Amino acid sequence: MSGMSDDFELETLALHTGIHRSQFNEHSEALFLTSSFVFDSAAQAAARFSDAEPGNIYSRFTNPTVTAFQERLAALEGAEACVATSSGMSAILACTMGLLRAGDHIVASRSLFGATVSLFNNILKRFNIETTFVSATDVSAWEAAVRPATRLLFMETPSNPLTEISDIAALAAVARKAGAWLAVDNCFCSPALQRPLEWGADLVIHSATKYLEGQGRVLGGAVLGKRDLVMDGGIFGFLRTAGPTLSPFNAWVILKGMETLNLRMERHSENALEIARWLEAQPGVAKVHYPGLPSHPQYELASRQQKTGGGIVSFELKNGREAAWRVVDSVRMISITANLGDAKSTLTHPATTTHGRISQENRDAAGITEGLLRIAVGLEAVKDIKADLARGLTR
Repeated sequence: MSGMSDDFELETLALHTGIHRSQFNEHSEALFLTSSFVFDSAAQAAARFSDAEPGNIYSRFTNPTVTAFQERLAALEGAEACVATSSGMSAILACTMGLLRAGDHIVASRSLFGATVSLFNNILKRFNIETTFVSATDVSAWEAAVRPATRLLFMETPSNPLTEISDIAALAAVARKAGAWLAVDNCFCSPALQRPLEWGADLVIHSATKYLEGQGRVLGGAVLGKRDLVMDGGIFGFLRTAGPTLSPFNAWVILKGMETLNLRMERHSENALEIARWLEAQPGVAKVHYPGLPSHPQYELASRQQKTGGGIVSFELKNGREAAWRVVDSVRMISITANLGDAKSTLTHPATTTHGRISQENRDAAGITEGLLRIAVGLEAVKDIKADLARGLTR
């Protein structure tokens, strides 16, 4: 079942791709919890280790369950190859450490997840890899930031947490002109709503922890793209040597979550749009950030680039942190947690959680105000989500 037809729709690919049945002919994907694999002979072992013969060797870099996950996600994204990792951040680390070297330069959106900013600013800088941060939406700023040493353009679209939309096709053209790669973090949309490779991106990054898994149970990540870049260009080599490995159990859980990805993303988006419209009408709300609203600055771009607006809504309250924390502390059903993509709605205050470890200057530049809240709208009844938020908004 691994070689699925290109004619199949995403819903079908999410159910069938990557299935390699064992001698027991199981219907559901098998879970292979083993650290290593047995060879038939010394010659076969030598051939496997030298890459002369394909096959499983050691679960740090080859495992049938993880391979099933990689094949399924590659099919959904329209990618030639996928490397699975232990988390979304390890996927970004594998991408940068696998492709870049000392003296290289990154141009990145300043509207990134806080840990990604810290990785670029604090960790990669130690290896003499410098990053210039620019506006997520100003293509001319990306062009101006490019240097002879620029090797990677990196962005999230929609961004975390303000849901800014970057023009993938335009930035792919900037990357090609610079002789650099364009990497797109597709966490907020998933391939159900957006396929960056179709718009010219070279690499797609995922935190599989989020919508791909869908129920907040396990961690996982992935890097996808052309085979020569992902497998032969250094990303797989970094994983094989350094070992930020996705566990087979986590891969199996995410595989089962991906079976319902399209259905969930449709419902997340429907609920989020209704919540966003409702929030715009609340007197204590100063601004709502949601790509599915006509008031969003990149609404037209999002309508072309994405299938729907997605499940993330951010909104700013007029009275700053005091008002924001009052909403957070008043909810009873919505979970107060920094995770997103869960079937259950989650709420967080980015300035003091996801972006709390970056400097005030960087938060200001990214638009992370003290009154900003991010809700990952879940699959509950919209009426109940509204009622839970209203407790703090009306006090």
